[in-house]
Amino acid sequence: MNTTFEVGQTYTARSIGDSDCVFAFEVVKRSAKFITITTAMFDEPRRVGTYVYEGREAAMPLGRYSMAPTIFADRSAS
Repeated sequence: MNTTFEVGQTYTARSIGDSDCVFAFEVVKRSAKFITITTAMFDEPRRVGTYVYEGREAAMPLGRYSMAPTIFADRSAS
């Protein structure tokens, strides 16, 4: 069963360097391969590509780098 991001849901990820730091991203729009997210860190919504990892949809909202936070569709905060 594939798990996908849903509009209106908030997804979280913890920082690799500081487990007390939690990033929260709300999905405001989606298409087949992209989600549009908002967060307190951005001035305006940001479009992010998605991919499937172990049967669940995932995204890297801050870009692809070694310690970048990754959100997963099965880890909804709301």
